[in-house]
This record gives sequence, C-alpha cells and structure tokens, in this order.
Amino acid sequence: MADDFTALQVLQQMFANVEQVDSEEEAEDVSEEEDAEERHAENVSEEEGDEERNAENVSEEEGDEERHAENVSEEEEGGEDGEERNAERRDLSASEEDKDDSDPHEDQVSDTFVSKNGKIKWSSVPCVTAPRPPPQRKNTERPPGPTAYAVSHAHDMVSTFLLFVTPQIERVILDETNREGYLKRGEEWKFMDATDLRAYIGLLILAGVYKSRGEAAASLWDAQSGRVIFRATMPLKLFYTYSSTLRFDDRGTRAARRATDKLAAIREVWDMWVERLPRLYDPGPEVTVDEQLPFRQLYMPSKLAKYGIKSWVACDAKSSYAWKMQVYTGKSINGAPERNLGMRVVLDMTEGLKDRNVTCDNLFTSYEHGRELMTTRNITMVGTVRKNRSELPSELLTTNRRRVLSSQFAVTPTTTLASYLAKKKKNVLLMSTRHTDAEISDRDDGKPTIILDYNRNKGGVDNLDKVVTYYSCKRKTARWPLVIFDNMIDVSTYNAFVIWREINPNWMPGKRNKRRFFLEQLGRALVNPLIERRT
Repeated sequence: MADDFTALQVLQQMFANVEQVDSEEEAEDVSEEEDAEERHAENVSEEEGDEERNAENVSEEEGDEERHAENVSEEEEGGEDGEERNAERRDLSASEEDKDDSDPHEDQVSDTFVSKNGKIKWSSVPCVTAPRPPPQRKNTERPPGPTAYAVSHAHDMVSTFLLFVTPQIERVILDETNREGYLKRGEEWKFMDATDLRAYIGLLILAGVYKSRGEAAASLWDAQSGRVIFRATMPLKLFYTYSSTLRFDDRGTRAARRATDKLAAIREVWDMWVERLPRLYDPGPEVTVDEQLPFRQLYMPSKLAKYGIKSWVACDAKSSYAWKMQVYTGKSINGAPERNLGMRVVLDMTEGLKDRNVTCDNLFTSYEHGRELMTTRNITMVGTVRKNRSELPSELLTTNRRRVLSSQFAVTPTTTLASYLAKKKKNVLLMSTRHTDAEISDRDDGKPTIILDYNRNKGGVDNLDKVVTYYSCKRKTARWPLVIFDNMIDVSTYNAFVIWREINPNWMPGKRNKRRFFLEQLGRALVNPLIERRT
C-alpha cells in the first residue's frame, strides 16, 4: 500500500507539475493577451481620438454633401455658374457655423449671389439678426426746425421772407437793373430802388395767389375784371418795363464769364441765395434728394412739371423745406459728359449733414454711393435701383416662377437689396443701407419694410414742386435767368411759410388755407410801401 500510495503520489505530483506548467504557459499566454489587449486599447483609443478628430470633418463632409446636393439641383438650372456658386456657398457655410445658437436665420440655407461685375457677393440670409437703428442726432446738435438766427430775425412775414431775398441780393439786382435800364433808355430811365423792387416781387406773389399764371398781365390791371391792388401799385407799362429790364449781372462782362460758367447770367445772385437756405433751417432725420423742373427746357413725363431747367434739391422729408439747391447746367464746357453724376450730386446735396437718412430715386442710388455716405457722414440711404447696375445679382432681376406680391432679398454686411414683384413680370428693386433684415410687412400686399419706408419719405421734393406750382409767380417769358429768379421767389415764399408756421405754431388754428393767406398777406405787405408813396 505504501508503494501504491507512493506511486499514486508520484503520479499526482507528475500531473500537478504538468498542470502547473500548463497554467504557467496559460498565464504567460494570458499576460501576452493582456499586453496585446492593452496595446489594442491604446490603438483603439488612438483610433477613437482619430475618429473624434475626424468627426468634424465627417460632419463637414456630410454638410458639404447636403449643400452639394442643393448645388447640383441649382447647377442643373444654372449650368456652369453653379460650380462658382457652390464654392461661394462653402465659404459662406464656414462663416455661418460661427453664428450664435439663438440666431433665427441659423437653420436657413443661405444662397450666395454674385453681382454682374463679379465684385460683390450677396447672401440670401441677413448678416445680422436685428435691423440697424436709424442714425441718431447727438445731444449737442440743434433740434430740427428753424435755426436760432431765423427765429431771432423773423419778426413778421416780410422780415421772414427777407431772410432769403436779402438786402445784399436786392442791391445786386438793383445795380444791374439800373445799369441795363440806363443803357437802354438813357435819361428816360427812372432808377429803381428797394421799394420798387419789393413791390414788383409782391405783385408777382399776388398774381400767383390769384391763380393767374397763364393769364395775360393786362387782365390783372383791367378796370372791370382785374384787381384794384395791381393798378394801385404801379402802371401796367411800368410792370412790363421792369420785367424786360430786370438783370442779375453785368451784360458787358458776361461773355468772358460764360466761357467757364453757363450760369453766369445769374450766378452771383444764385450763389448768395443758395447760401442762405441751410443757415435758416435744420432738417429732421429724413432727407429727400431729387430733381426739380421749373422751366421749359427738358421734358420728363413722370414729373408734375414736365418741362424745366433741372435743379437738384435736398429738402426735409417732413416739411419739404428746400435745404440745398443746385442748377444742373448739363455737359461741361468742353462737351464731355459728367461721370458719376449721381454720386457727385448726393455728396453735394448732403454736404454739412450727418446722422441722417437720405431717400432718393434710381439716378442716385448705387452700392458705392451708399457705402460712401455711411463711411464719411454716417448717412444711410434708401432708394430705388436701376436694373442695369453692375452691382446687382442677376438672380434678383428674373421674374420667372415667382408669384405676384412676392419678395426676394440679397444682403451684404452693409447693404440690403429687395426685389418685390408688384405685377406679373414687373419687379421693383430697392437698395438700403438702413435696413439689415428681410422684413416683410403684415399688409395684404406683403410689401417689404424697405418699400414702405421709401414711400413714406420719397415725396419731399415732389411735394415742394406741387406746392410751389399751385401758387407759382412765374410769368411767360423767353429769358431763362428771369424764370430762375421767379423760381427762387416761389421757393423763398414756401420756405418762409415753413419757418413762420413752425415759429408760430398757434397761428391761425384750425384753418386749412394757411399758405394762401400767408402769401396774400406777404404780397400786400410788400406792395403797400409803394402804394403809400404814390398816394
């Protein structure tokens, strides 16, 4: 038994040694596997890191694939231009990923439109979330309305009118008229003085009040059908003499001055008068720049006054006060047409203004004009745009597949462009540096806010044309300097009325014909000194 036990123990010991060896080998295999697993875990972690680093690329590739799908559909419609738009959309999408999560336009797919000249990239999604507030006046600036100088010198209607037709202007007119009268009539000429000149102007104003612009002057002096005040002021023959003799410069030296200035015949008086306009009134936040036609030279069927010498006007959109004016003299002396006329006129008309909004028509509106005004004077611009402008994208010019009363927008960081389809195949284009959002009103016609703001402020100069035409003092004549002078009288009487009305807000409360009463009282006050002298 002892031997058997010993043999059994030996066998067990042998098997134990074998199992121990196997276990050691398995342990070594396990350790190697654990090392492999650790190495594999490191590789996995590295791969996971690579996957995490590639996650954004994958998401960007997925985004690119989605955008590429949209681009493919557009390429099928747009042809070769689609490839260029795809690249531009990828650039734009990279910038859109940096937007805040609260951006309401974040989920919108942005299309990029390239201008016809290839220099400007427009986006269909607004670049900012809130509309740009209108320019604000500083606390140190004067409030809109008559200046302190105008308030201190406007004692009555005559003194208010003489703020524009000043004694200095009267002196130039009297000197040149008396020079002309003496050259024509010699010793028979009775020298005109300030009382005579003011009475002549007063009769012109009264003729406008009585709506006798197309009426022969003889009927105004007629004993049966005329007005007594005309006969009491001066004889009809003297009125004709003044109308034919009135001069604003020395005719002997005019030829030399006309060689460099087409407005030489009235330049001195015009410049003195224009200088007065901005000194007497500060326009409000809305200013209108447009053209005025007071004389039969040009034909423009869209204007109330279809014929006229063209004048550029900047006026307050609310009161229509003519703040600055400039006569358009056409091509230069050498015959070359003026380049960038619209920009030059807008800059001239807004010189001295800042922190305002300018509303103008398509002659003045362009991308560069808007940026120039915003950069140099903090003046925003809203206006219609001509469809041949090279800065416009062709996508906003097409009307196919668009429903009536629909709107389409294109924006840059500084400018918003709106295309509104008012009628079938007839769209209206407006450009604004004031609006930054594609906002549409809740009206039934669905007009964009840009159009509503433009319509609200565009009529400043047109209203000025209407009011001065209604009671115009212009008479039939072939002398264009005299017609410019008559237009100066018309604008001066209206500006004087605006100042008088705002200085005296309680004047004639509840009356509707305030301007007619003002003109009639002003005309009578101007002729009374001559009537008293004759008596």
